[in-house]
Amino acid sequence: MTQLWWDGSLTTTSPDYRQEVEHLEGWCRQNNLCINVKKTKEMIMDFRRGRHLPSPLYIGGTAVEVVSSFRYLGVHISDDLTWSKNTSCLIRKAHQHLYFLRRLRRAGLGSSVLTSFYRCVVESVLSSCIIVWHGSCSAAEKKALQRVVKAAQRTVGCSLPTTTDIYTSRCRKRASCIMKDPTHTAHTNCLSWPPPLRQEAAEH
Repeated sequence: MTQLWWDGSLTTTSPDYRQEVEHLEGWCRQNNLCINVKKTKEMIMDFRRGRHLPSPLYIGGTAVEVVSSFRYLGVHISDDLTWSKNTSCLIRKAHQHLYFLRRLRRAGLGSSVLTSFYRCVVESVLSSCIIVWHGSCSAAEKKALQRVVKAAQRTVGCSLPTTTDIYTSRCRKRASCIMKDPTHTAHTNCLSWPPPLRQEAAEH
């Protein structure tokens, strides 16, 4: 799938934006590639009050579909820059997997097996790309995520890490990796952190 983005700072007939698309189309032709227009989506992020829909964008004579959200690398991105659609999809999928967790408990499996199943099948869904979206979730969305964890706790019979705990742990691990990699683009930013924060990240 091809994604085309513009943030509203460009006018509906901005030559820069449309020229970039033309350059992309030309580059593909030169390299014996073909853009599948049916799978190409355009998302417009425009927060101005007097928002107007832009004129259609054409590739190869076919208009590109304008969408309000789409799924990219497993994450639902919306044109209003909120994560409500992403969290609702994750919660729905996690609830479907909870059914199998309950079936395993009815089959008489122990708490350790149920916990392993939860981490592999349910928690892996709730924490998918969690570093990207969890920090910007609303309080209501975080509570909805936690309700799934609590439902799993009642089934498993033991305490399970919250989504906030998972998010914090993974952020610290990621920061630690960046601090140890001088070639990373964010390495210098980590060095500017206060000493206590750098030490905490280094310990992970």
